[in-house]
Order: sequence, then structure tokens, then C-alpha cells
Amino acid sequence: MVTGSLPNSRTESDGSAVVRVLSYNIRSMRDDTGALARVIAACAPDLVLVQEAPRFFRWRKKLARLAAASDLVILSGGGTAAGPALLCSLRATVERTEDVLLPLTPGLHRRGFSTAVVRFGRARVGVLSCHLSLQKDERYAQGGMLLDRLAALGAPHAIAGGDLNERPGGRTFERLATALQDAWATKPWGGEHTSTPADPRQRIDAILATPGIEVLGCGVPVDLPGVSEDDLRAATDHLPVLAALRIPANERP
Repeated sequence: MVTGSLPNSRTESDGSAVVRVLSYNIRSMRDDTGALARVIAACAPDLVLVQEAPRFFRWRKKLARLAAASDLVILSGGGTAAGPALLCSLRATVERTEDVLLPLTPGLHRRGFSTAVVRFGRARVGVLSCHLSLQKDERYAQGGMLLDRLAALGAPHAIAGGDLNERPGGRTFERLATALQDAWATKPWGGEHTSTPADPRQRIDAILATPGIEVLGCGVPVDLPGVSEDDLRAATDHLPVLAALRIPANERP
């Protein structure tokens, strides 16, 4: 575990924006939703990249309740993206959103991406939440689709994150980490392993960023004030990943 404080959200004098980004598999909110909301709120995120958001009966109401309890709003995704979703604080100015369904492999779960382009003052960034396949060949193909989708967002900088269903060193993880910064490997902070909360032994969840973004710290918020071990264990079957990122300002206001 790497100790030290994680920078708070702020706007710098040069127009760049420090943002907090949280990636979290919430297992369709089947566990302790009070604990889940407390963990998210204590992380004080500007963006939350959700996986396994509710997808079926009244899924919008369930996701809206979680957002409200965490002092956030729904940005995109959920059932319309087959599980990935985006939440944001009111600090974000939304340019556009798009939910993307990926090709369906017979016998496997439907997968998708939740995407958006947002601004924090003069800093403009594309965002993508994903939950990649358990099947290795499909997962590798989805990794390529993720990179293509980030490029298609047309933003000067981009952030992706989610449940990759693969450890560092795996073929898909390496494909992504070659093109993007693996935030934990770039600037580790907090805990490393994300699965499972009761006995974390592997890192299968990650936040990734394009090269122009500065990673100020990234990891599992195990010692963050307001985040208790009991809540982390009760909230869902993954541990969250929290990153502080500095996004450069656009060259023109």
C-alpha cells in the first residue's frame, strides 16, 4: 500500500483541471447500497465510471437513487449500455453522451461502453466506462474497440476505466497499457488489488488515461477518510479504484 494524500479537485492557474475519477463495479446494487453510497461520496469524485449498473426492472430509478445519495447525477449508461454507466458532479459541463452496444457473441453476455465528452472549465476530456468479456478472445477484440472508441470521441484527452476481467500482463491489459497510461502503474497510491474485498489478491479493475494527462495518484482508497473497511466489504464484490488526474486546458479558451 502506498500512503500519502490524494489531491483534491481544483482548477489550476493555467486553466488545467485536477479531477477525481472513480471506477467501481457495483454488482447491480445487489449488496448494501447505503455502504456503496458512503464509499462513493467519501471519494468526492468528479466522475464515476460504473460497471454492472442495474439493467432491468426500474434500473433508471435505482441508478438515480445511488447518484443522489452520492451527491452526483447520472451522465449516461446503465441498461442502454448493457451495464456500464457514468455519473458526474455538477462541476462537469456535458458536451455529449453516447451508449454503445458491442457485437454479441452467442452464448456470452452482451457488453457495451458508456461514453461522454465533458469539460471542467477549459479542460476538455472524453470518458469511457467498460466491463470487458470473461472470454479471452472476445476481451482482446473489445480492447481494440475501446481504443477506437476513445479516438472517435474527438477530445484532446481521454480517460477509460472499468472491470477489465484480466490482470496486468494479460494480452488485453497490455494492449491497453501500451496505448494508454495505466494510472496505478504510473503513480501508485492506496491499495493495488481490487478483487475480492474480503481477500484482495488481484488487480482486474483499472483507470487508464491518454498520454497528455498527468496522473497524480491512483489506487484503492483503503485509508481515505470516510471510507471504512466494513463499507468496502459490504458495498459490492469489487474494490473501487480512485485516481486524481490533471487534465491540460485547451490551447484556446
